Amino acid sequence: AAVAALPAVPRREADRGFIVATSGANTTNTVFALFALAALGTPRTGVTVAIEEAGVPLALPVLLVAVATAAVCGFTLVLLVGDAYLRVVGNADYTTLSVAVLTLLVGVSFAFAGVFGVGVFAVSALLGLVPPRLGARRVHLMGVLIGPLMLS
Repeated sequence: AAVAALPAVPRREADRGFIVATSGANTTNTVFALFALAALGTPRTGVTVAIEEAGVPLALPVLLVAVATAAVCGFTLVLLVGDAYLRVVGNADYTTLSVAVLTLLVGVSFAFAGVFGVGVFAVSALLGLVPPRLGARRVHLMGVLIGPLMLS
């Protein structure tokens, strides 16, 4: 959804426009997922699976108010701390941050699936390096999800 919203972002506001487009697309996706859950009874996103698993009553007006409240809180937080956050992130050492995140992901993969999980993680990481080498976007790798979704 965020990729589809990118053409609407002016070049002079690329960074802020991307954040706004992504946030809007994600909020819209959440609202549509709630409607799909209420209408079809089938969760379509991770959040709606969690809602269903937790046994939350499907009171659509209450859930929509929760989404609107979260959106307003997020908007307010961006206005209050957004610039300070960007300064901190802009000054971060990306090599250290990348190594820390990679270590965390390997640890989580091992914790949930053992050595096999780390192997799958390594293969998927290597696969994620292929598209830039071929001049393609990584989003095209998402096509691997279509087959299992069609079969289930």
